[in-house]
Amino acid sequence: MFYAPWCGYCKKTEPIFNLVSQALHSTNIRVGRLDCTKYPSVPKSLPIRGYPTIMFFKGNQEFVYNGDRTKEDLVDYSLRMSSPAIQLVTRVESIDMLKTSHKSFFLFVGEQIGTVWTTFFDVAEFYQEHGFFYATSEEIASQHFDIEHVPALLVHKEETHYFYPHGHKAHEMTTKEVNETLTQWVNNERFLTFPKITRFNIRELMSTKKFLVIAVVEEDKLSQVATHELEFRDMIEEVIRKYRHRFVPRQVPIRMDRRSWYCPFQVMDTLPTPHLIVINSTTQHHHIPEDDPMQMTINSIHVFLESIHNQSAVAYGGDSFAVRAYRAYFETKKGLVELWKGNPVLTSVLFGLPLGFLSLILYSIFCADCMDAPEEDDEDDHEKTE
Repeated sequence: MFYAPWCGYCKKTEPIFNLVSQALHSTNIRVGRLDCTKYPSVPKSLPIRGYPTIMFFKGNQEFVYNGDRTKEDLVDYSLRMSSPAIQLVTRVESIDMLKTSHKSFFLFVGEQIGTVWTTFFDVAEFYQEHGFFYATSEEIASQHFDIEHVPALLVHKEETHYFYPHGHKAHEMTTKEVNETLTQWVNNERFLTFPKITRFNIRELMSTKKFLVIAVVEEDKLSQVATHELEFRDMIEEVIRKYRHRFVPRQVPIRMDRRSWYCPFQVMDTLPTPHLIVINSTTQHHHIPEDDPMQMTINSIHVFLESIHNQSAVAYGGDSFAVRAYRAYFETKKGLVELWKGNPVLTSVLFGLPLGFLSLILYSIFCADCMDAPEEDDEDDHEKTE
């Protein structure tokens, strides 16, 4: 971890990083910190743009960690990056260990040859920072999963599993089609069914190019959510799980605390809680139900999502020039208001001094004493008189 002693975020991350160091003590991974104020030349040679920056070094490779700064996420990330992109499973009982130790993982079943395996290997290297990837034989996998054909590819998460839908006909597809479908499938399925939005994973969620179904709730300082908002959030999750076969191929359900929202859609700050909003991560349009969220039922939520699925729902926002200009204005205004509320004296100094100097300069340029007439040339006047 590259840090600076004066950085508030560094101070918040320090105790978490200490726990990570303890958890990885018995592994071959070394954990350290470096004060960039004592060694200012180090940040210049590395992709460090702010503090704290957490990096993983593996031989000559350098990786910048962009995930959530929790002990579990940092430990999982370190273990993934220190291992091969795809790890082999050679024992039956190892699959049970994977189910209990990982929130999710991908598993290739069959001989390690062919287009599916080659593509899976490339995808695993690309997404190694975001998930665990394994490979095993049909004999071992068939004792845990219903394998109908090989090669097979599945993801296990939340005590269930889902297969790559094109595995049985991959031999009929071109290499480009296998690469596109498998890459998109892994990118979508690496998330849990109902993850929480954070300022670190929002960009990853937007990369799915799907509709983001968001349950907006309000958390207090103790991360507690009111009972009626929890019921609303659980109802949305129930709808998504019930109709997963219908919506998940095009939509990603997520939940969020409005206080930690980090997204370019200014509509978030105007929504009451709890609320439901669906964002198209491709066009940046958003959809809001016309019904009062507190009056919505499982059936009405299903109808609302179906209208989006059928492209009959009203869309707002987008990514046009006018919308982007208004969004920039809104974010600037929001930032200034938050800065003023946080420290009005500092805000007055930051903006008062530059504006004062600018006023003096403009006054000296455009507001000179207009009453001072230029002196007349006496000799010229005398000649004119003669």
